[in-house]
Amino acid sequence: MTNYYLDIETTGLNPETSKIITIQFQELDGITGEAKGELVILKSWESSEKDIIEKFIQLSKICEDKWCFVPHGYNLKFENDFLMKRAEFYGLQKIDILNRPSVDLHPIGIMMNNGNFKGSGLDKITGKIGTGMDVLEMYTFDAYDKIEEYIRKETQEYIKLYSWLKKRMPKLLQEFRENSQKK
Repeated sequence: MTNYYLDIETTGLNPETSKIITIQFQELDGITGEAKGELVILKSWESSEKDIIEKFIQLSKICEDKWCFVPHGYNLKFENDFLMKRAEFYGLQKIDILNRPSVDLHPIGIMMNNGNFKGSGLDKITGKIGTGMDVLEMYTFDAYDKIEEYIRKETQEYIKLYSWLKKRMPKLLQEFRENSQKK
């Protein structure tokens, strides 16, 4: 099993009318959750949206074996909807990251936020600065270096949260089991 952080940046929120600007992924250590290997950023401004989707399929081997690329992210439904629709638009192999093993931390972010959806975004839970809407503005003004900086910082913040949870969740489970036995 190979774990990968996965995220995309887009020109909007609708996969029917918006395009994927970047696809980024980085291998994660299966034990610690820390980054393993380099962050790959596929950039549409260097080729095309179709090209980066094709490269993602090739590099990730996501369509071959469900265990060779286990996506980890924050609200993976967004990535799934875009990757699926945009690949279909270009007549490429079907991509369905939610029909395979995956790890989505957004529900944990909601629980960490006292069960509230509002305020549970990665930018509210971690030290991440900004949102995808900021990326759209950067993209509009061809500020590609700022987009890459945003992506690197977002990736670091996700991995920081994921590795922190990997260390603490087993202890939380143990605490729950001990408390359950007392009742």
